[in-house]
Amino acid sequence: MNRFICFFVSLFVFSTAGIAQNDTLHVSIQTNVGTMKGILFPDVPRHIQTFVSRAQKGLYNGTLFTRVIKDFMIQGGAPDSRNASPGVRCGFGEKSAEILPENSKNHFSIKGALAAPRQQENNPEQKSDMSQFFIVQGKVYTKGQLDTLEQIQNKEIRKKALIKYYIPKRMNLMQLKKENKTLYMMRLRKILKAVHDEIAATPGHLYFTPEQRKAYTTIGGCQHLDGKYTIFGQITEGLDLIDKIANQPKDKYNRPLKDIRIIKVSIF
Repeated sequence: MNRFICFFVSLFVFSTAGIAQNDTLHVSIQTNVGTMKGILFPDVPRHIQTFVSRAQKGLYNGTLFTRVIKDFMIQGGAPDSRNASPGVRCGFGEKSAEILPENSKNHFSIKGALAAPRQQENNPEQKSDMSQFFIVQGKVYTKGQLDTLEQIQNKEIRKKALIKYYIPKRMNLMQLKKENKTLYMMRLRKILKAVHDEIAATPGHLYFTPEQRKAYTTIGGCQHLDGKYTIFGQITEGLDLIDKIANQPKDKYNRPLKDIRIIKVSIF
């Protein structure tokens, strides 16, 4: 699996900013149950600058993973968790650490994606809360599941496109099918392409790229998060640790019953 992670990461990093490999920043997240390592993406500079600054100041050190959900993600780093008593709800973040989002189409929510959460209330600009971070666990999808997700998301758009391009020509197509199947197939393909292009040009549509399909059917992830949160890095080592933390027994607030503490976040 690490081989797939490294392949996708190399595509993301070196297709974005024309940056040399030896200029790429790396991150190490040392916890009391193991260490994860990864890279930071150069095409979301405000998030990288903020994350690096906070890490170098030690602001994530000593904090907890406060929210863990199996097949979804693990979230930690919030300042209010550093001295939180057992069973106390924490992980509320800091308004002063909020920055505007920098969503990049180069990255999507595969397993190990390092991303910025946000406060759900009083946040019309959907700013990222850089006082903490989350790491995607997700799940592995089948090809059929991805196809179904596309169909559900595109259903209404497709219906309108069919009304526009297919319905007016349906009777002629049916007659042509009886008379000349070759010409019928040519015209049908042209109509279907127009429907496809109409869907692709409509905001809110869902078409997975070949890269996304390969990633979600091998590495896995949380496709429903794509485009909704800023992804600023990718864990490449210690993916099994994500599973270990996500599978911890937890309380009603999704806080692990046994503290999972971030000892140190290092940039190198």
